[in-house]
Amino acid sequence: MISTKDYSLLPERDKLKSVCKAISVLDAILSQDWEYRYYSYNKDWAEDEEFFEMRDGDGDQMLVLFRPDGCVINGYAHEFEQPDKAQLTNNLPAIFEEFIFGEPVNSVGTTFCLWTTEQRNWQTGEIENHDNNAEEFLTVFDGNPQTYTDWAVTYFDENTIDPSALLKLATAIYAGQTLNKAMVLSVVNQLDDWQLLKTDLDEIGYTYSF
Repeated sequence: MISTKDYSLLPERDKLKSVCKAISVLDAILSQDWEYRYYSYNKDWAEDEEFFEMRDGDGDQMLVLFRPDGCVINGYAHEFEQPDKAQLTNNLPAIFEEFIFGEPVNSVGTTFCLWTTEQRNWQTGEIENHDNNAEEFLTVFDGNPQTYTDWAVTYFDENTIDPSALLKLATAIYAGQTLNKAMVLSVVNQLDDWQLLKTDLDEIGYTYSF
């Protein structure tokens, strides 16, 4: 399981970006109300920067910045004590400092931080032996559509979601297949606002044909 103590299973930057987009697409389909989504993605967050966010509604958040020259993950688990941020970010590349020490990260908080650049594999600062709930945050990045499916069936409504249908859709989206109406309607009986979904998909940067 991925954690700050063992992040060898965390995928490389481009694969991670693909997973972040996929789970954001799936959330946009399962919940058109953004308030109840866990995952969202903005491919045009800033010039040459893309942004992924996880928020559980109870105070936990994960913010991920993608740049052409690297990626940084900031996690905040509200039930855990925040360690010294200087230690958590020890040896953080300068290209990530504005994000990690600016907004919105500064207001959210930091209980763990991971980063990678084109020249290096994933790294973290000094984490010592503190608890940070990173496993719960990072597990969805394992690249396995079943991981998202198992979580989503429980989170959204296990009585209205067909797990096998969602797994089939998740597998297709993880593979980057162009989304069409039939695929969407395989997991939801009806979609209230197709234009809203188009807007969400455009923001994520995911291809569709409807």
